[in-house]
Amino acid sequence: MREFSAPATFPIPETGNLTDDVLHQAARRPGSVGFARQVDDGWQDVTYAEFHAEVVATAKGLVALGVGAGDPVGLLSRTRYEWTLLDYAIWWAGAVTVPIYESSAAEQIGWVLGNCGAVACIVENDQHRSRVESIRDRLPALARVESIDSGALAMLRAAGESVSDQTLEHRRSSVIPGSLATVIYTSGTTGRPKGCQLTHANFMVELGAVTEELAELFERPDASTLVFLPLAHIFARIIQVGCVRAGVRMGHTNDLEDLAGSFAKFRPTFILGVPRVFEKVYNTASRRAHSGHGGRVFEAAAQAAIAYSRAQDGSGPGLLQRARHRVFDRLVYARLRAALGGRTRYAMSGGAPLGERLTHFYRGIGVPVLEGYGLTESTAALTVNVPGAIRIGSVGRPLPGTDVRVGDDGELLFRGGQVFPGYWDDEAATAAAFTPDGWFHSGDVGEIDEEGFVRITGRQKEILVTAGGKNVAPAVLEEPIRSHALVSQVLVVGDGRPFIGALITLDPDSATAWAAEQGRPDDLATLARDEDLRQVLQGAVDEANAHVSKAESIREFRILATDWTEESGHLTPSLKLKRALVLRDFGAEVAALYR
Repeated sequence: MREFSAPATFPIPETGNLTDDVLHQAARRPGSVGFARQVDDGWQDVTYAEFHAEVVATAKGLVALGVGAGDPVGLLSRTRYEWTLLDYAIWWAGAVTVPIYESSAAEQIGWVLGNCGAVACIVENDQHRSRVESIRDRLPALARVESIDSGALAMLRAAGESVSDQTLEHRRSSVIPGSLATVIYTSGTTGRPKGCQLTHANFMVELGAVTEELAELFERPDASTLVFLPLAHIFARIIQVGCVRAGVRMGHTNDLEDLAGSFAKFRPTFILGVPRVFEKVYNTASRRAHSGHGGRVFEAAAQAAIAYSRAQDGSGPGLLQRARHRVFDRLVYARLRAALGGRTRYAMSGGAPLGERLTHFYRGIGVPVLEGYGLTESTAALTVNVPGAIRIGSVGRPLPGTDVRVGDDGELLFRGGQVFPGYWDDEAATAAAFTPDGWFHSGDVGEIDEEGFVRITGRQKEILVTAGGKNVAPAVLEEPIRSHALVSQVLVVGDGRPFIGALITLDPDSATAWAAEQGRPDDLATLARDEDLRQVLQGAVDEANAHVSKAESIREFRILATDWTEESGHLTPSLKLKRALVLRDFGAEVAALYR
């Protein structure tokens, strides 16, 4: 059993809460720009003094509307300045933020708001409001639903005028490190998301480690970042609070179709993304080069960048490599850096593996991608590659104050102050998440080298993580499809892939009966290619997709000419699918989904 401990290099917080960072920035440098608010086609600067005033006014409104200390408040919106403002206002009022992905279906929203007992929900627009209203009869605790685009902030400011500064400060200062800050719902294999409870201390410990280890990103005088990932995800959320703590200028955008344009205008010094973002930047550059008859140059430049990066892990680039690199830097790499805004010195990637080739490519062009590893339950990062200590192919070393161990079965186990206290109203799941001596089960298989670098080698749990960083529970999609009469088995795939797909096998008896009714050949190989049968199964897929958000939905599926059975070795005696075996034996069919 291998174990590695990284000693804590910062004090564990005993007092205070996350709102202290706003007070600190507003007092220390009130006129400094902390945020850039997207307005029309440009950016409007917001100082720390202005942000502080807006947070206080909004928090007073929440108190006036009856939000009590410790009450859960839903927040359903795309990434925008108001998301961060409301997050801090909820904390200022002593309440608990419950983020919800803006793409969530009404059924998912209902589960989250109902399970946590949210007393209010702030949504972005009327479309979101209608989803909440459609299931409101199931939510007896939900007293208010307000829309940002319909004037929620102005209404809260007006309502809060009756609340005194003393009343609000009592609320704010009563929040201690052990107080609950947020409940983030994450997919479970049963299909019902579990609410991860994260305290102010969890965030404070994580912030102490991350901002210290990544000081080269957070402590530059001109440090800035553009947040475009969903703030409902813990990865973007920890960067948000890290920026406020460190005084990093932060912008927000939800225009994923024109990230290059947003980067060019905002010009961040570091960015955070999921593998799909970095894949798109590369693929777009490659496609443009090939369409403009510069494909050969681009491919040569890409290979040179990868070789240059690999050489850095050895004795260093040779004279010829350095010369080639300088030439391609002028021809290709400078343009790629310009596509990231021109000032980006580092990028951070999480949610799924980026892959060694692309990681070497980005380091080779002068924008190292720092890969890390963490979960919602660990308040984001447990391990991370940092400037000066990058090992490509790994997820870095444990953050200060974090211990990692490889269990007897190869599972990675963790301890640290950023690990959550448990799931909301689910004692059984909480108990199952920890070993008897307090180590957190990550659910992932990995290894630790002699210097403490961690590598993820497999996944124990069945949650899929797409290349876009979206967690998807296969059972939610598989079960309704499997219940269709023509279907025998279904396997949802998409781990590390750009979208969710599925392999479907036909029930031999039902399929041959359908063929007889339709006057078709009854062999499975022919039926697997039948377009009418495919349209029937498309209906089953559409029905399954109605239970999830667009990012979790099945976009492609393939009908197989053979079934998975106990006799074929693909089912257990209790008829559970052996996923790893199916993926091995039908890898070509999975690959065909993504061509």
